[in-house]
Order: sequence, then C-alpha cells, then structure tokens
Amino acid sequence: MSSSPPLSPPAIHVAIVEDDPGFRDALCRVVQAAPDMQLAAMAGTRAEGLAMLQGPPPDVLLVDLGLPDGSGIDVILAAVIQWPSCNIMVSTNFGDETHVMRSIEAGAAGYLLKDSSPAKMSDEIRSLASGGSPISPIIARQVLARFRGNVAAASAPTTTSTPAVSAAGVADPAGSPALLSVREKEVLDYITRGFNTHEIATLMQLSHFTVRTFVRRIYSKLKVSSKTEAIYEARTLGLLPD
Repeated sequence: MSSSPPLSPPAIHVAIVEDDPGFRDALCRVVQAAPDMQLAAMAGTRAEGLAMLQGPPPDVLLVDLGLPDGSGIDVILAAVIQWPSCNIMVSTNFGDETHVMRSIEAGAAGYLLKDSSPAKMSDEIRSLASGGSPISPIIARQVLARFRGNVAAASAPTTTSTPAVSAAGVADPAGSPALLSVREKEVLDYITRGFNTHEIATLMQLSHFTVRTFVRRIYSKLKVSSKTEAIYEARTLGLLPD
C-alpha cells in the first residue's frame, strides 16, 4: 500500500495597502511568485485599507505609512482590533524615529524599508507569519536607542514615595496580585529570548493558536500592542529580569 504524500502547509495569505503603483505591483509579484503565499486583498488608500478590514483576516498585512488620504497608522490601529490574529508589517521610505515608534506603538511587528530586495521581502513575510519580528538594522538601532533612553529615565531617582506607575497605568505589582499567569510569564520569557510563535508552541507543547491567545492576553493585561512594548513594559513592572 502506497503512503499518502505529505500535506503542504497552508498558504500564507497576504494583504497589501500601498499607494505607489510600481511598488504595489512589485509586492504583488513577490507574493504571487512564492509557492507558499497567496494574495488575499489589495488597497491603495487609507479609506480602501479600512474598508478591506471588513473582509476575512489574512496572515500578514503589509501597510505603507504615507497614503494619499491619511496615515497608514490608522489602518494598523484598526487592523489590530478587527484582525487580532493578523501579523502587521510596515513597508515605507520613512526611516526617522518618529514614524518607526508610532508604527510599532500602533501594533506593527515588522518594519522594512522599501529598498529591500524581492527575495528579502518574501523571506521577511514568512518570518512575520511564523511569529518573528523582522526589522531592518537601521530601524533596530533607532528602536534600541529610544528604549535605552526610556530605561535611563525610568531608573532616575525620584523625590516622592508614591508607588511607581508604569507607562500602561498599572501600579507596581509588589504586594499586588500577579498581573500575568505563570503560563503567560513563560510565553513572555520566550518572546524576550527571541523565539517565535511556532518555536514557543513546540517548547511548551502547545498549539501555535494557543500561544497566540496567550500573547493577546499579555498585550491586553499590559495595555500594549507590540512585542517590543510588551517586553519594555514587563521589565518596567518587574515581571522580567533586567
């Protein structure tokens, strides 16, 4: 009796919000040329991007920040609410810290400049879909510099005895009920160490859907919308070692 051929993994469904016709076509060609990807939806403006969110969620959403009728950050903010299972990546020409931090704070988990090669873009889409956070080296330096500055400010001595309150508005957990469950802390620890969703699922012997649920709960409890924010906020609250 012949054995059945192994099942192929499901295709990565990709949606694109991009106003530049040339770059949008290039992104479409990248997705359509990849055997493990499928183009799910496409929009060229903020309004079209917001309307697109009424449809079924893709696995990855690529968003340009500089749209002709508004900011792509509005699309990111809405997608985080309407497509909570979707992984969001910013693709833009902007390289300044303001746009970087705003997109991450809005909920983007990946950030790539538009000079990335087609091969690199397809690799990063796969990385994002599997739970990674692909960020260009230039952007990573800016993010690290920003958070180093925040940590230095947070560690400065104060002249008041008022209990510390985090950026998320949560009081210092010392003497209070645990903010995160044991499982949630375990997931957060793995995230901090750089493991993606599928790797965490394997290590914890859980499905990646369960791990994603834990991640959403962590974000909700810490009042954050990205992995970078979650790690920073957890350290601020003393939930993770420095």
